[in-house]
Amino acid sequence: MTPVYSDLENKIVLVTGASRGIGNTIVKALAKQKAHIVFNYRGNEAAAMELKEELESLGASKVSPLNFDITDFDKMKESLDAFVKENGNISGLVNNAGISKDQLVMRVKPEDIDSILGVNLKATMMLTNHLSRNFLRAKDVSVVNMSSIVGLMGNVSQSVYAASKAGVIGYTKSFAKELASRKIRCNAVCPGFIATQMTDELSDKAREEYQKSIPMGDFGSTEDVASLTLFLLSQASRYITGEVIKVDGGLYI
Repeated sequence: MTPVYSDLENKIVLVTGASRGIGNTIVKALAKQKAHIVFNYRGNEAAAMELKEELESLGASKVSPLNFDITDFDKMKESLDAFVKENGNISGLVNNAGISKDQLVMRVKPEDIDSILGVNLKATMMLTNHLSRNFLRAKDVSVVNMSSIVGLMGNVSQSVYAASKAGVIGYTKSFAKELASRKIRCNAVCPGFIATQMTDELSDKAREEYQKSIPMGDFGSTEDVASLTLFLLSQASRYITGEVIKVDGGLYI
């Protein structure tokens, strides 16, 4: 059962990568908290409007879809500046959008490194840096960066992905330290094996092998990650910043 965080009601929260997986569960959870949800989309306006209607039906105080790609920095800045001018300051940010391409190190291409680091690390940094001036004018600001357990422990065939998520952790701690005096918080979440469409495609044998490595014996859910994210966005975590919190069933132990 998810607690009700009264301070999330009407809080303006931007979530990237909201169309599926963990990001989609997070925006639905925020809708039930009656937050003002902002999410970006790249091209499928019909799908964005459908998600908007769903979030409104779940209780969101307002839903604002913004049409920009997080790697298109000029369009991102233009969209966010226009939104803030019309609606007020964003006080919650969930940097969730990310990509991965599993590849042995000997087969990694320069363009793979560019694209994965570009989305997972550079775009997260550029978007958050741009909003930092907005954060200085806002109250109860909390940033949640979605890293990964792989960013802490590495993984075979995920060298680039792991590097990007490790970079997110370093950025999180630096941002938190730099802006803590202004009561702006920033924390990282490191999901382990979470049941998503990707894990559904695993063979039974692969699933069993992965589950053996998890002390709690099973994959987590997107709701597990969303619950932690809501806590970190709320004032219930007002004295927590610069932390890296694992949601992994004990995998890292």
